[in-house]
Order: sequence, then structure tokens, then C-alpha cells
Amino acid sequence: MNSNQRIALTRDCDSIEIPSGARKTLPCSTSVRIMQSRGGSYSVTTDLGGMYRIDASDADALGLLPASNADARPFGPLTEQLVNDQLRTVFDPEIPVNIVDLGLVYSSLITALEQGGNRLDIRMTMTAPGCGMGNVLKADVERKLSRLPDVREVRVEVVFDPPWHAGLMSEAARLQLGLDFADDGMSPTFPIIQGKS
Repeated sequence: MNSNQRIALTRDCDSIEIPSGARKTLPCSTSVRIMQSRGGSYSVTTDLGGMYRIDASDADALGLLPASNADARPFGPLTEQLVNDQLRTVFDPEIPVNIVDLGLVYSSLITALEQGGNRLDIRMTMTAPGCGMGNVLKADVERKLSRLPDVREVRVEVVFDPPWHAGLMSEAARLQLGLDFADDGMSPTFPIIQGKS
């Protein structure tokens, strides 16, 4: 969901400032615009230029109903595909692309535990080492993966080696963002927008 319509918050609302990751309460009547709604949260901007993430549990403050399937638990046997599908429900709050297609997930490993159930080990990165949203995305991954069947433990490690680069994005992500890549697949060429310098 993207909207250029202004919405006045109907109550004080908890949020996370983007990109700092700082928690902030937006006061009732603050005017916001929804930039994206993906992965169980809303990215909004204020008239003062700030960008914030609001969780789906606070959709009522935006005058919206929470998604009916927001708390649906995935089911079926635990497989790499199920893990990847769940990781694809985690989105960067500034970019309308999931973390898998952005190339932020370096590895995922399913390990059977002696006492029963499984442990998931995830190695992931951020688009920039100083990203304040790192802990927020890490918590999103932990929360969503812990809901998978037979998962008893989730370990998420945020690493910066190797450093992320745009060449790690999937072709679908590049197309969605309108990026064109040079022959090496690592140097983005941004589309030329007529009338802008």
C-alpha cells in the first residue's frame, strides 16, 4: 500500500525512526503519509520530513484495520523453502523489497536439536554498516522465524564481511527498483529521469 493521502493519527502512536532505529512516540493528530505497507508494518513520513515505521498492531492509529492474516502461523514441514518464504516477509523499511531479494541474507542453516525441534542460524547483513535499523530487522527475522513449525531456537548474526553491494540483489529486485546493471552485474546504472539534473 502506497498513499499520497495525508492521514492524521487518531492517537499517540509508538514508532521507530528511520534510519536511526530510535523509538519515538508520534503524537495524536500528527499528519503522516504512508510510503509503504509490507511485512507487517507501515513506513510513513511526516510533514516535517521524518520517516518512521509503525507496526501493524498500531494500524488503528492510522485509521486502518489490522491485516486479518498478520498473525497467521506458517505450517508444513520445516524446509529451506519455508525458511526462505518466511524471510521474504521481512522488508527493509526504506526500500519496498524483501531482505532475501535485496541480498541481505548470506546463509541460513537448519540444525536438528538433540532434545527435539530445530535451530535456525541466519547470517545476514545491512545495506550500510551504520544502519540504525539493523537491530529492528534482526528482531523481525527472529520473531518471524520463531513462528515456523518445529523451530525451538533462532540465532541471527549480522555481519559486514563481505560488505553488501547492489550486485547482490536479485534480478526481480533490480527490476522492481528500476535499476540497470553494467555487464559486471555490480555497478548500478540508475534510469535517467527527464527534466531532472
